[in-house]
Order: sequence, then C-alpha cells, then structure tokens
Amino acid sequence: MKIIIKPDKGFGKIVLEIDERLSSRIIEISRKFNVSVDEVIVRALVGDFRKPKENLRVLEKEVQELEKKVWKLEKEYAPLRFKAYGVSEDNKLLAIELTGLMAENAQLRRFLRMEIERNDELRKIVRYYLSG
Repeated sequence: MKIIIKPDKGFGKIVLEIDERLSSRIIEISRKFNVSVDEVIVRALVGDFRKPKENLRVLEKEVQELEKKVWKLEKEYAPLRFKAYGVSEDNKLLAIELTGLMAENAQLRRFLRMEIERNDELRKIVRYYLSG
C-alpha cells in the first residue's frame, strides 16, 4: 500500500510504502470500527487515540455480571413464554370452534325463519385470535 501525505498549504508531499501485513491490519481496523482507511492512518500517525475514562477491567466485570443477570431472567422467562404460546394456540382452536358454532347458529336461524344476528364485535375477536 502506498501512502501519500500532502500538506494543507504549499508544495511537497511525503510518499510512504507499507508492507502487505500492515496494510491488511489497517483495513481490518477500518472495517471493525466502521471508519475510513484514511482516518485510521491519520489517527495512527497523530496518535489521537482516546484513553478510556474508567478502568476497562471494572467495566468488563460489570458486563459479565449483567450478562449473568440476563441469563437468569431468561431462564425465568422461558417457561412463561412457553405457557403463553400454549394459551395462544388454545385460543386459536377455540376461535375456530366458535366460528363453526356461529355458522351453525346462522343455519338454524335460517331453517327456523328467524332473523339472523350478525355480531360484529364477536367476529372481530375471532379474527384477532385467528390472525395471531
């Protein structure tokens, strides 16, 4: 990789040739932190690296503790999620059965020459459970 450093004002430039290993490392850092290759090179030459405000070991320990809490909560939450899935499947089956009963009721009312009641609110509820 060839690096050309030009001044903001005036003439003159510096041309550097870097080996393949270093250029691949620069590209890797660029992709990892989602910055341009030029930005990585400028920061490396200027030495403009941010120092962490706090001790990294303390922060890593806090992250590990939080991960443990997350997994503990996930263990408690998983059975509830399974039960909720079972209830939602039961609701779907009941909605299907209710749809059949509503159709049968309409047929019997037609047979008896009675007025057919169209319960829109009940149909909305059934549609809700069948869509999910």
